[in-house]
Amino acid sequence: MASSSSTHRAVGELYAQHHGWVVQLLRRKLGGQEQALDLAQDTFVRILSSGPLPSLREPRAYLNTVASRLCGQYFRRQALERAYEQSLAILEPEHAPSPETRLLVLEALDAVGQVLDGLGSRVREIFLLSQLDGLTYPQIAEQLGLTVNVVQKAMLKAYRHCYLAVYQA
Repeated sequence: MASSSSTHRAVGELYAQHHGWVVQLLRRKLGGQEQALDLAQDTFVRILSSGPLPSLREPRAYLNTVASRLCGQYFRRQALERAYEQSLAILEPEHAPSPETRLLVLEALDAVGQVLDGLGSRVREIFLLSQLDGLTYPQIAEQLGLTVNVVQKAMLKAYRHCYLAVYQA
């Protein structure tokens, strides 16, 4: 309990000293005050929920990292929503999903996107070529100029990452 109390106190001090700066940082990135305020709040909630606060020599660098990651997630989610809405626009109205289903699909797609973001760019590319494009390991190796062994190792890494994301969450 003492460590939780000290974490709350430390994050409270960080909030008091730097909240305005985080809002300004996010407003420049997002272009709007309301969303900047929301993401600034999310920044401190994320820090609070991540466990004991590390010793910070450069608190603004730390806050910038956390806020920028949340901003990236926000932009990814916005792009995902736009793409999903565009794909729904071509459906006949009777085939359009309910608002509840739309929300569930967007949340699932966002979760998948976050898992894929945890992969390195080469591993992610190999994984998507295999899973979305249906290419075989030799085809991927040929397309990317790699050996089949490198593709196999990348796929193993991707599968392990996905497994851990699902079962250790």
